[in-house]
Amino acid sequence: MFRSISFMGLCIVMVLGWAMSCRADLSGPVEPVGRAPAETGWRDQTVTAGLMRPWAAVWLPDQRTMLVTEREGRLRVIENGRLRGDEVEGLPDILAQGQGGLMDLVLHPEFEKNRLIYFTHSVGNNRANRTVLTRARINDDLTKLEDVETIFQVNDAKPGGQHFGSRIVWLPDGTLLLSIGDGGNPPTRLDGELIRERAQNLASHLGKVLRMDADGEAPEDNPFNDDDPDIDPFIWSWGHRNIQGMVRHPTTGELWATEHGSRGGDELNLLEKGKNYGWPEVTYSREYFGPRISEKTTKEGMVDPKAVWTPALAPSGLMVYTGDEFPDWRGDLLAGGLASQQIRRIHLEDGKVVGQTNLQFRERIRWLGQGPDGGIYVLTDEINGRLFRIVPDRDQAENDESGS
Repeated sequence: MFRSISFMGLCIVMVLGWAMSCRADLSGPVEPVGRAPAETGWRDQTVTAGLMRPWAAVWLPDQRTMLVTEREGRLRVIENGRLRGDEVEGLPDILAQGQGGLMDLVLHPEFEKNRLIYFTHSVGNNRANRTVLTRARINDDLTKLEDVETIFQVNDAKPGGQHFGSRIVWLPDGTLLLSIGDGGNPPTRLDGELIRERAQNLASHLGKVLRMDADGEAPEDNPFNDDDPDIDPFIWSWGHRNIQGMVRHPTTGELWATEHGSRGGDELNLLEKGKNYGWPEVTYSREYFGPRISEKTTKEGMVDPKAVWTPALAPSGLMVYTGDEFPDWRGDLLAGGLASQQIRRIHLEDGKVVGQTNLQFRERIRWLGQGPDGGIYVLTDEINGRLFRIVPDRDQAENDESGS
């Protein structure tokens, strides 16, 4: 009995010691943030439900119709807040496995003229799969895709079902950025090395933000488009783990991205052309089984994050708020959280994070965006996923101010 108690005590001491060391050795240029104060004066209002693991949405120019992707491989239509029963026909073959499936979706900048949509999805099988970018034309009544064409595919086929990315952002010059994950966690390997090491390999698309034109070709003014066979011409930035939130600030033009860390160490980054963001050589993350991934949280020649979240936010969708319903939020980022089931409001001033608050839910937040009416719309990553809108709650705000 005494030995048993002593052994248990020793285990407790070891665990406590390990936990303290976890916090003690996480020093770096950015102080990791866990909890944030609760945001007040808001509530959520359901628009529609019945979606199956929705991943992304776009509004059409009529400002009342949305296209929504479901990760399992369906494209749905919401009209005036009502979900159509029939899905859009004509999607290509999609590997819906693990974190992969039908993912991000954007309209061509001249959609009203050409009716082109762009979407990312995974293809292949469990042993060899990759993220691709497909372009298609949607017919007038939104029932069918035509002229479906894959215009880009990741150059490394990876095993397993992890870390596909993949957000799409159009730039003012008519090119687009596409985020690609690093391929997965240990023990996943490719050609004998841990696959996450590809994030530092400039011949690989894994762990990168890529830039291409509307036809899926690498622009000549990309950072590495110089015919070097050891450097891929599509690469715009590198050293990323798995970006699932990416947005261009409509006022400043800054490009912001949120990416998953491993165990903690999620990051908010200000993306710049030709820069290295460190993963996995520089990170605040830990292995899922405990130890630090790297002893470095900063390194010369690599860009420090603007914010770090530990415990993990598990960030997904990202938007910049410019509406009128929440004046204090204007110009701020709103970052969705999957495992954390929250939206983090990130207050920005001159490109710096100066404060954070939290909107807590009981659902995984996959995507969020500002509607034509200026409202904040959100998709939940659930089997019975819903689209909801965040609206002001004056009564709650008044109660909080009065202390009642």
